[in-house]
Amino acid sequence: MTGKVGTNTESRKVACAASVAGSIGRTPEHLLSSREHKSVGTVVDIGGVPVGNTELAVMAGPCAVESAEQILRIAREVKASGANILRGGAFKPRTSPYDFQGLGKAGLEYLRAASSDTGLPVITEVIDPHHIELVVKYADCLQIGARNMHNYSLLREAGRSPRPVLLKRGLSASYKEFLLAAEYVMAEGNNQVILCERGIRGLSNELRFTLDLNAVPYLKDRTHLPVIVDPSHGTGNARLVPAMSRAAIACGADGIIVETHYSPKDSISDAIQTISTAELIQLIRELAALAKVVGRRIPLPLVK
Repeated sequence: MTGKVGTNTESRKVACAASVAGSIGRTPEHLLSSREHKSVGTVVDIGGVPVGNTELAVMAGPCAVESAEQILRIAREVKASGANILRGGAFKPRTSPYDFQGLGKAGLEYLRAASSDTGLPVITEVIDPHHIELVVKYADCLQIGARNMHNYSLLREAGRSPRPVLLKRGLSASYKEFLLAAEYVMAEGNNQVILCERGIRGLSNELRFTLDLNAVPYLKDRTHLPVIVDPSHGTGNARLVPAMSRAAIACGADGIIVETHYSPKDSISDAIQTISTAELIQLIRELAALAKVVGRRIPLPLVK
């Protein structure tokens, strides 16, 4: 006996559950992202840059867009380093309501201008479901931050958008919770999802977070989605970012997302975990050498 389920989305969920259950004899909790549903790894396209194939993604830029001049200079230096995606925050969810919250729409306009100048696609965070319609006009990829991993309204709305979604793991989220958060996006029809391990709360008080690199091989084994690592937030310490970036690539990550600034000490937010653009150049050269060892690659720019 068959019957119509309320919406097209609900019908798709039921059909998927029946299909997967029929093929393996049980229903995985994370249906759409599971290896049982799709054995071949997904390659996500961010403005023409593939994430999840043999070429590693390096997303770099400031924590926050501070001015048109600042983001343009950083974008040009990021481009020169060999990184292939520009990151920058226009809307900033901060722990304190008194901290800098971002430039909003003006920040998005500055990001788009920097993208047009350099040719780098843009990833930026969205924190409110009502902002998505605006953000997709300027960004090539939507980022959902750790604090919003359980924001189901935001996840669903991002799933209805035409842009890829980078989903960060919550501060205390289990792997299961992380995968099910991605499922909320995918259940709405958006299969272009990237998972990002960005550190969790641990027992150490010396570092901002504990970067859980176990997550990379674990997730790669259970999902076809690309997995990248954020060593900036994962350590909260710029001096540790290069080492943990190398470790991320060594354990199988499809790329990294790092905070960088031409003068980190002058950065309005997250200065302590931001590497300089000069350090970014050196880091990418190290990662390019390491990538060859693990069967991946980072194309380096020609030295003039």
